[in-house]
Amino acid sequence: MTVEYMNTDSSLALLREERLGRLGFVCDGEPYVVPVNYVFDGVCVYAHSRQGHKIEALRVSRRACLQVDRIADGHHWSSVLVHGEYQEIADASERLEVYCKLLARFPRLTPVEAFEDHGSPQPGAIVFRIRIDTVTGVSSG
Repeated sequence: MTVEYMNTDSSLALLREERLGRLGFVCDGEPYVVPVNYVFDGVCVYAHSRQGHKIEALRVSRRACLQVDRIADGHHWSSVLVHGEYQEIADASERLEVYCKLLARFPRLTPVEAFEDHGSPQPGAIVFRIRIDTVTGVSSG
């Protein structure tokens, strides 16, 4: 099996097309990874969460990464890793805009407690972005 680096355009295309990634960050000096649904606009990855462990950790150490793959089988796969900075979206109109993008892509958004049906984000919902500064990708096959 050969593994090759993907060019930037292919890496960004995979990131745009997929929907589930693994958000990585540091918590109390230890690496931590959780799955997240996301939307990518070409510059930033957007997601949402309830207040909790990952949000508290990201507020302390804002560096984060997102790993996304497409796996056909054990010998044919592609994987993209982006690094960037965690930023909460506090502006009400921007929060609503991102919320609408998330809802359009994920009609049954979770956690369900975070959003009213077809309304706006609840005050307790955290809407955030990872502002990407590096992108790398590899593929096999």
